[in-house]
Amino acid sequence: MSVSSLADVWNGLAGAQPAPPRLVVVGTAVLALVAVGPYRCWRVSRHVVTIAHEGGHALAALLTGRRLAGIRLHSDTSGLTVSAGRPTGPGMVVTGMAGYLAPSVLGLLGAVLLTAGRITVMLWAALVVLAAMLVMIRNMFGVVSVVATIGIVFAVSWFASAQTQAAFAYFSVWLLLAGGVRPVVELQRLRRRGRVPYSDADQLARLTPLPGLFWVVFFWVGTVVALLFGGWLLARAMTRGWL
Repeated sequence: MSVSSLADVWNGLAGAQPAPPRLVVVGTAVLALVAVGPYRCWRVSRHVVTIAHEGGHALAALLTGRRLAGIRLHSDTSGLTVSAGRPTGPGMVVTGMAGYLAPSVLGLLGAVLLTAGRITVMLWAALVVLAAMLVMIRNMFGVVSVVATIGIVFAVSWFASAQTQAAFAYFSVWLLLAGGVRPVVELQRLRRRGRVPYSDADQLARLTPLPGLFWVVFFWVGTVVALLFGGWLLARAMTRGWL
């Protein structure tokens, strides 16, 4: 690759991209709501949320000094992140807290980048995170899921038009923001039926003096606040003339 080509790639990455029309932003929001609404759609889109969920556990484990043993993603949209270290203490608590909040936090960070016009930065940052996560996947379905996601994001970021990249980026952010809320609602429904005795909320209840319901409410408030704030950022960008 020539120096000029490298410079073009860098300029495309570092520079701000033209924002899409308002119809794209609103349309992708509606599409994301459809993706997390009907059960058949949710069965597909939830895999993306699960990748973010387990990635949150993994990153929190590393940041708190735990040793990350591996990540598994399953075809039923569940996942498991295993880390080694003290079975109790702040590291375990932070690692347990991170999963349900991770999709919403990533969506919020994506909203910040999009309102600044950094569409390409957002897409390439997603590629870096997914590639780092791929190294720790320990089952075939997980490898296929992450590789497929990397392939889709790379194809859009490298070959698609600016408008298509923008639509894909906005849809991804809306999906993470909206998709972060539904698993928390499902978690409490399953807890009431006694079907998830080892859920993140129940593990946190064993690690802290706070009951599992507290942690469900904590997750729900965090994800809803992220959805509202992220949506407000994108809406404010439209009214201030970014779009």
